[in-house]
Amino acid sequence: MSNIGGVIKSIRDIFRKDPGLSGDAQRIEQLGWMIFLKLFDDKDQEKELLNPKYKSPIPTELQWRNWAADDEGMTGDALIDFVNNKLFPQLKNLTVGLDDTLGVIIRNIFDGTNNYMKSGTTFRQAINKLNEIDFNSSKEHHIFNAIYEDILQGLATKKDTGEFYTPRAVTQFIIDMVDPKLGEKIADPACGTAGFLVCAIEHVRKQVKNIDDRKVLQETITGTELKPLPFMLSVVNLITHDIEVPQIVNTDALSRELTSIRQADRVDIIVANPPFGGVVGDGMETNFPLNYRTKESADLFLILFIQMLKDGGRAGIVLPDGSLTGEGVKARVRQKLLEDCNVHTIVRLPQSVFAPYATVNTNLIFFEKGKKTRDIWYYEHTLPEGQKAYNKTKPIRIEEFEPLKAWWNDRKESEVSWKISMDTIIERNFDLDIKNPNKVVEEVVYDRMAIINKLETNQSKISEILEDLKSLA
Repeated sequence: MSNIGGVIKSIRDIFRKDPGLSGDAQRIEQLGWMIFLKLFDDKDQEKELLNPKYKSPIPTELQWRNWAADDEGMTGDALIDFVNNKLFPQLKNLTVGLDDTLGVIIRNIFDGTNNYMKSGTTFRQAINKLNEIDFNSSKEHHIFNAIYEDILQGLATKKDTGEFYTPRAVTQFIIDMVDPKLGEKIADPACGTAGFLVCAIEHVRKQVKNIDDRKVLQETITGTELKPLPFMLSVVNLITHDIEVPQIVNTDALSRELTSIRQADRVDIIVANPPFGGVVGDGMETNFPLNYRTKESADLFLILFIQMLKDGGRAGIVLPDGSLTGEGVKARVRQKLLEDCNVHTIVRLPQSVFAPYATVNTNLIFFEKGKKTRDIWYYEHTLPEGQKAYNKTKPIRIEEFEPLKAWWNDRKESEVSWKISMDTIIERNFDLDIKNPNKVVEEVVYDRMAIINKLETNQSKISEILEDLKSLA
């Protein structure tokens, strides 16, 4: 078995030698589509063995095995010419049937992706390195997932991509608390690189007992992502987690008219970290009722989530402080949330959870559709003892949520938890930005004499320095 981490690192080193690639985002995009085609072909070969009638949506000539798999194969200008003038144009314009989800995914990926490499020889070196990975070997598969997550995190710390990588511990905690069951339809309408969906897959997979269960799991994980790079990466992420046909749509979830979401489209579970602070695309707000029109993406996503959930459906989402407060449309959005759903828990997170690419205060909001909110429990998640902030080397860890998990099923007021009634919230015009009333602030008792002594000592030192300066003058 090759050392996958070493392979990926070697490829990235090879990329650095190519004049066409500049910056990590381009290198990840290049690596992404190459991995996608290799992974897809490995899976295709597995499917062909199991089902002789299976036909890949990728035309024969463009399959990885027929242009890339032979280490002595195409290289130099011929390789660049093939990729730029055959592979990309044909995959971008792939003819697909109405129900050919995979074909549509392939077309979308190549429509939003580029080949940046200029040198056919470095390209061949990178391809040969990638050929050392066998995506059908389960051991390699597991290690690849860990490295892949590392690549995604690396991408997320680049501010220019505008992507949020939700820390794994936060994703894990939300999934643990929402607790999806096999057969429940799970959606993330702003899925990024599919962190929440992968976490949900791993959670539900423990309940899979047979082939039928596996089929159910395959069909109940759904997502939407607008940006080409995260869309491609989310597809790769799901395929590496054994989702054969990822149900990820490459569009803006806000572009759908709200009233067109019918009962049949509704889902049991929404887990998401919707984009916030962002301004929505032109005219997107007109898909929403007049009362809730705003340019703030997080608020529109909240209305969308309420509409998408079935009665009794559950959600665990990340929201910034800005969505908990504010007048006008913001207050109306929160009022709708509290009247249509039971918002039972708000976990207040420390500012640095999303560092280094966001320093806003964020919250985890848990709610169930179909019942009104009567009370909201708040829980303030605090930094570990002695730690001033989270950062890249010391991120938030799932173990830190243990006290909160223990409290979850047996709720009591404490220094970090408090309960607010709906009456209070109505009085506050649905403002949910409620600070911890139980926080114990340590009073510092000043020792007057100590302060006087300190001042006198400093005063005499100043006098001495002044005398010295005068004598020098």
